[in-house]
Amino acid sequence: MNVFDPQDARRLTTSEEVFRQLKSDIIAMRLLPGAKISEVEVAKTYNVSRQPVREAFMRLGELDLLEIRPQRATRVRKISHQKLRDTRFIRAAVEVEVVRVACTTATPESLEAIAANIEQQREAVAAGNAVDLKTLDYEFHRLICVAADRLPAFKVISENKAHTERACTLELNDATGMREVLEGHVGIFEAIKAGDAETAVARTRVHLAHLDGTLISASQNNPDFFED
Repeated sequence: MNVFDPQDARRLTTSEEVFRQLKSDIIAMRLLPGAKISEVEVAKTYNVSRQPVREAFMRLGELDLLEIRPQRATRVRKISHQKLRDTRFIRAAVEVEVVRVACTTATPESLEAIAANIEQQREAVAAGNAVDLKTLDYEFHRLICVAADRLPAFKVISENKAHTERACTLELNDATGMREVLEGHVGIFEAIKAGDAETAVARTRVHLAHLDGTLISASQNNPDFFED
């Protein structure tokens, strides 16, 4: 008979917290591509044992955000051009269908939630707050999944966003880039609200395609952060 151990639950919770913080630091480029990262140092930083840190490292390795090599230093994985191409394809395929469905399933409540998010994005752009805009961007795409009643799809979208977001962090902190993100979101929302699936899908494709130029610029300006 399995006996519930509260200590195991605490360890799993700690592992999740460490995982989320490290993932956030990697995506926000507070931990730079190629940087060494130590279980011992992370455990000290968070005042935890090495086991939950090891578990967090393994999950980040599975997401290709860490390069874990036995008997060698663990490093933040550099941004892979091939990984970017693969994840962009997967994300676009999923998100286009989510947007299409949202045009017929969105409720007044879900549309109101997206509208409120858009207003917060406008405030972030006006204030030049790229950090808040990135958080709101993440929530915007989640809310569309909610509107489509396809929330599990957001897991796929968010996992694939992680790789492009690192590159976008390098390039989308300027006012022009922030406005482009907002305008893309507004256009998609207006089409969903109108129930116009064809326009919503087309605008989603354009919105995601804008990332291509951003990624090229990021790799040219920061070649040491990229591989293959």
